[in-house]
Amino acid sequence: MKTIRLECVDSTHTYLKEYIKNHEETNSICIVTDMQTNGIGSRGNSWSGEKGNLFFSFSVKKNSLPTDLALQSISIYFSFILKKTLEEYGSKVWLKWPNDFYIEDKKIGGTITTASKDNILCGIGLNMVSNCQEYGLLDITVSQDELLKSYLENIEKKISWQDVFSEYVIEFQRSKKFQATIHGKKVSLEESTLNNDGSIEINNEKVFSLR
Repeated sequence: MKTIRLECVDSTHTYLKEYIKNHEETNSICIVTDMQTNGIGSRGNSWSGEKGNLFFSFSVKKNSLPTDLALQSISIYFSFILKKTLEEYGSKVWLKWPNDFYIEDKKIGGTITTASKDNILCGIGLNMVSNCQEYGLLDITVSQDELLKSYLENIEKKISWQDVFSEYVIEFQRSKKFQATIHGKKVSLEESTLNNDGSIEINNEKVFSLR
């Protein structure tokens, strides 16, 4: 996968969208920076941070993804593969439904995914060296370039959704101690049930990842 490193950018996700728009021949590409000033977070929130944290967005063609991976499952899929990649370096990170990275009870990062014609765009922010008091910090020391290289290599292995889901369904139990924002309101996940496509059943409603 082609990687473009920027010293500073308002949003890797926005930059990637514009790049694809202006380069129709693009297959897969990753935009990475350690300084983002106006990152796109979930539900329109901003996910920005100080220099040294990791921010990147990448695109892949829909037809290059595993055949059993449905579009509604993609956000959990990409998030869980990063979680597994971090574990390879000794991290105890876990994935709160649907795509927030946690160390114990502190959020250290998150994922957003969007579809654009034949492409899937995924953006990830991860607190590696600095954070505000509200959030946590990655519990291992690894270079950005090494981590990103390992992660993108794992993406290119095309691990099946079934293999990812079989592990995530166990980890999902940890999410039940937390809340998720659904229809603009904080809702407890205690009584939720995880479906095979990564959605949850809660309050007699099927809810998919909202980002």
